[in-house]
Amino acid sequence: MTQADGYLLDNRQTEAGERFDAFATLFDPTTFRHLEGLGVGPGWRCWEVGAGGTSVVSWLAKKVGPTGRVLATDIDTSRVAAAARQPVHVRVHDVGAEDPPEEGFDLVHARLVLVHVPDRDRALRSMIKALRPGGRLLVEDADPALQPLLCPDEHGPEQQLANRLRQGFRRLLADRGADLAYGRRLPRLLREAGLRGVEADAYFPVSSPACAALESATVRQIRDQLVTAGIATAQDIDRHLANIATGDMDLATAPMISAWGRKG
Repeated sequence: MTQADGYLLDNRQTEAGERFDAFATLFDPTTFRHLEGLGVGPGWRCWEVGAGGTSVVSWLAKKVGPTGRVLATDIDTSRVAAAARQPVHVRVHDVGAEDPPEEGFDLVHARLVLVHVPDRDRALRSMIKALRPGGRLLVEDADPALQPLLCPDEHGPEQQLANRLRQGFRRLLADRGADLAYGRRLPRLLREAGLRGVEADAYFPVSSPACAALESATVRQIRDQLVTAGIATAQDIDRHLANIATGDMDLATAPMISAWGRKG
């Protein structure tokens, strides 16, 4: 996705840092478990696609060590730039519009990226092309259509408001080209692309402080778009944020589906 596409959740906004922190708390354990299972170790050459923040890049850097290489790319590298020291290299790159920045990688990984990329088919082909024979691909993406509710237990007006705002958020994403049912297709797409040994699983946080922090940061980041689109009033948003701040709501995320395989 290019900057001109008007990405709804811009890395340059203040709330983006809060979102990346919440993503790290929620999803790093799952991501690291999969990366460990793929055997990431000393000397590996890794491409972190749409890196966003630094948590995964820093973990990979420790694993590959001084003999390895971690290339972190994004359309906006402002948040990941702080990690740019050996063996990490940071580069501006649009995975949905450009050829791979390098080839011969042992690992290519993208988390919560392709669902937002308009030409996600090209992006996936590019990521696979960048792998060496036998290299591993790990793609992790949300499937908001699989579980569309912020509050699965909609038992009161606070939860009803939360779910209405989540529905509006999903509409804004779809209007910008996001595929809200992409995650469930990943295993098939990896097999059809020729990868071998394809497997997948999913992680679905239902309630945690990180879920609340993510929701608060997201709503504050897109509040102007919600109001402009007529999805909510400023008063609705303020009431929702106050409800979150009580700590009494169970706020879920969309399931994150992880799919992986190796290049033949």
